[in-house]
Amino acid sequence: MPVPELPLKSVAELGPLLKGRKLSPVELVQASLDRIEALNPKVQAFLTVTAAQALDQARQAEREIARGRYRGPLHGIPYAPKDLFATKGVRTTNGSKVTADWGPDFESTVTARLQRAGAILVGKLNLLEFAMGSGQKGLNGPARNPWDLAYSPSGSSSGSGAALAAGMVPLTLGTDTGGSIRGPAKSCGVVGLKPTYGRISRFGVTALSWTLDHVGPMARTVADVAQMLQVIAGADPRDPAAAAKAVPDYVKALRGGVKGLRLGIPTNHYFNHVHPETDAALRRAIRVLKDLGMVLVDITVAHAGLVGPTSGVILASESAAFHEQRLKQHAELFDPLVRERLEAGTFHSAMDYIKALRARTLLVEEMRRVFGLCDVLMLPAGNAAPQLELEIVGTDAPRNPPLPPRPDSFNLANVTGIPALVLPCGFTGGPPALPLGIQFCARYFDEATLFRVGHAYQAATDWHQRIAPVTA
Repeated sequence: MPVPELPLKSVAELGPLLKGRKLSPVELVQASLDRIEALNPKVQAFLTVTAAQALDQARQAEREIARGRYRGPLHGIPYAPKDLFATKGVRTTNGSKVTADWGPDFESTVTARLQRAGAILVGKLNLLEFAMGSGQKGLNGPARNPWDLAYSPSGSSSGSGAALAAGMVPLTLGTDTGGSIRGPAKSCGVVGLKPTYGRISRFGVTALSWTLDHVGPMARTVADVAQMLQVIAGADPRDPAAAAKAVPDYVKALRGGVKGLRLGIPTNHYFNHVHPETDAALRRAIRVLKDLGMVLVDITVAHAGLVGPTSGVILASESAAFHEQRLKQHAELFDPLVRERLEAGTFHSAMDYIKALRARTLLVEEMRRVFGLCDVLMLPAGNAAPQLELEIVGTDAPRNPPLPPRPDSFNLANVTGIPALVLPCGFTGGPPALPLGIQFCARYFDEATLFRVGHAYQAATDWHQRIAPVTA
């Protein structure tokens, strides 16, 4: 295959070539670095590129594979994490002037596990400052959507989605507190998983909200996300919230098929304010899944209107607590909107917070009821990506009318801790033609069923095979 296209290939395609020594890790990493150099000035997905270190690791991987010490499917594969994962000796900026020069002397659990599996770090990815979802006035400016540079890749894992869509790397890491993996996956036409709360360790990952934060893998295919989760999931004594629960064989689960699985379709709340193009794409996807043998079940989600307020109070309170000292010492370095949001979080009372946690318990019980009626719950993943100026406020650009209100289909999974997977299911009519996504949720610690459904859908469609038009 042509060298420039290598980073656009899946792990399922690249792994056997690397194992069989038909492709060199050095060649693959260099192709990734070349695409980053060519496209990053436009896309702005990377904040840091670790070229020399990555090539050294690629040469080591090449020697190991030649000696028969193949570590597994990720050995020699380039990847990049959102820049709030601590990486020893590589700066971790959190997308903020406050920590722009921080060089951790330790490694996050997730990046350490990828390193042990032989994956190769090629750099650190752009994000909204401290994952707060603001205007990105703070550091290097916003990442841009490779499908059209005037549009947002969504956030806060903006660089993680954009780097995949631009074919800079085959694998990325993101974090998700209110859709920050799944929004970029939808907007960039890639796959993103928010796992069950506790499935992946958060040690070494800068917090936003201890109750709502999740680490998750992103890739161009469901199979690659499953392969990545296989490596990074599991208990960790350094993260008390990481569950001591066995990690199943996710790759084997891909072959399970979906015939007879019950697909829950919400009849209340979640399709309000969905754009007609989005609605049509979702209905087409549902028909595909029905044709594959899934059984459609109408579902009413009780208390759905509580999700947004519950998430808002928990996130605001916990983020204000986490950043309390930084606000006291370096308030002037924060993006004005991030500072405003953090300061606003201090006004919630203990009673507000306790009420939100009680509402969360109510929603958790509702999810247990829902998954007694279905195996997978389908939810919209939001509408197509907005233009950048709709998200970047607090700049000198003229303000645009706000986006219409929409039900919160992402925060349901964060508030309750259920796993959720987003993958592409179509495009807008354009111009520009922008990706649309579908979201699947499942029972606690049942990511395997999400992979079965997502993989079956991708095998029956070709949305994930389309390439963003960005060029150097």
